[in-house]
Amino acid sequence: MDPSSAGAGGNSLPSVGPDGQKRRVCYFYDSEVGNYYYGQGHPMKPHRIRMTHSLLAQYGLLDQMQVLRPNPARDRDLCRFHADDYISFLRSVTPETQQDQIRALKRFNVGEDCPVFDGLYSFCQTYAGASVGGAVKLNHGLDIAINWSGGLHHAKKCEASGFCYVNDIVLAILELLKHHQRVLYVDIDIHHGDGVEEAFYTTDRVMTVSFHKFGDYFPGTGDVRDIGHSKGKYYSLNVPLDDGIDDESYQSLFKPIMAKVMEVFQPGAVVLQCGADSLSGDRLGCFNLSIRGHAECVKYMRSFNVPLLLLGGGGYTIRNVARCWCYETGVALGQELEDKMPVNEYYEYFGPDYTLHVAPSNMENKNTRCELDNIRTKLLDNLSKLRHAPSVQFQERPPDTEFPEMNIVTTLS
Repeated sequence: MDPSSAGAGGNSLPSVGPDGQKRRVCYFYDSEVGNYYYGQGHPMKPHRIRMTHSLLAQYGLLDQMQVLRPNPARDRDLCRFHADDYISFLRSVTPETQQDQIRALKRFNVGEDCPVFDGLYSFCQTYAGASVGGAVKLNHGLDIAINWSGGLHHAKKCEASGFCYVNDIVLAILELLKHHQRVLYVDIDIHHGDGVEEAFYTTDRVMTVSFHKFGDYFPGTGDVRDIGHSKGKYYSLNVPLDDGIDDESYQSLFKPIMAKVMEVFQPGAVVLQCGADSLSGDRLGCFNLSIRGHAECVKYMRSFNVPLLLLGGGGYTIRNVARCWCYETGVALGQELEDKMPVNEYYEYFGPDYTLHVAPSNMENKNTRCELDNIRTKLLDNLSKLRHAPSVQFQERPPDTEFPEMNIVTTLS
């Protein structure tokens, strides 16, 4: 059932049919995460995760989920994707010692966009541990796992990039692949999901689909013609977009493309990176999506009833990031939230309206109907070249990543 067919008034998820089903949802949160600080003037602010958590508490959503404190990822967990020497560097570098390691800083691309800050390594362990923990929960039968501190999609095997140090998404997908033959990755951040695409570019077990601004924009990759290589040919999809895309234009691509992907790829699990820098009014972004339009992607992927890992990502107008991820948590739970915001710890951030939703702007949509039609046609044509879901020869399953018993957070941290 297409969730967009649900009535707009009241609870926008139908009460009957596959979409009305309650989902078993777990949510990962570490109360320390909001204390990490990239430095003065840096647009990436982990404080937005704490703001999101406060809204979830005040809307009463924490009571409807299993709330878990993540176990920090260990060195060996991080090295399932990253190079040992890169992880050793992240573990040892500090703001005080970085001047003695100029060559290593250059080699690992740490410095400007990706600064060294106090607690950097424990920050990486926390957000990666939450994403891998979410994958473990899905592997053991939960329906949806949420980690708003994750989704750092630019990190590479041997280097930091675009505010990202450790690629928690790749690590979570590797965990999901222990139980699922095929995993789908979908990225609605305004920036191309380059680190994840690159990691799985030559395999047919992971399909990556990225919707992003393309053309003189970081990281510069994600051309519609980049489709994967070798066994992975046609398993990378790129949807390049221009400034000002609105809800209607975005969904005219998202729904038909994702419907076809689900039909031909038939993933056992889906990872959705919900970067909020694609929202209207983002400090670094140039799209014009409303929170409802952004959340429609979550609602649509949820409607397929496939285990779903929801991750954060970009998002630099932090009041809107918190609004968005709070609303999308509601979508995961099948709850339509009241627009009037309850009083919360960060209430002053949300003035002068104190509402959950913000109107998109009147900026020009540079994506013409003709261009959108051409992109959709091209991608659907590429998907038609995949005859059916690829098979994987049976092999002994590697053991799950074992964490000590996860800590259920019973009190509001």
